[in-house]
Amino acid sequence: MDTLSKTFHALADPTRRAILARLAQGEASVNELADPFEMSLPAVSKHLKVLERAGLITRGREAQFRPARIEPKALMGVEAWIECTRMLWNERLDRLEVYLGEVQTGAAPRKKVGPMAHER
Repeated sequence: MDTLSKTFHALADPTRRAILARLAQGEASVNELADPFEMSLPAVSKHLKVLERAGLITRGREAQFRPARIEPKALMGVEAWIECTRMLWNERLDRLEVYLGEVQTGAAPRKKVGPMAHER
């Protein structure tokens, strides 16, 4: 599974998103992360492993304490993908708006030019 797929898989679960939101405030232990949830410590640990495999968190080792901390750089790939997709859909919606305006006014739709000319 590629990195972006692992990241989206990890982010698909609301519990993991809540854990990331908590870790955005600072590092925490498994016990601290488990507090707001009605689940066992092993279940929280499984969520942490998914987040760790996706590179979204790292786990330290300080004696018996293994604090988890967020890795914000891991979200850069998601951010880039979302931005690219957002730009694509904005372009398509802009073209649709022009087309609908032409249809409403009875004007003949203009021929498309450019890299997306094959779409319509």
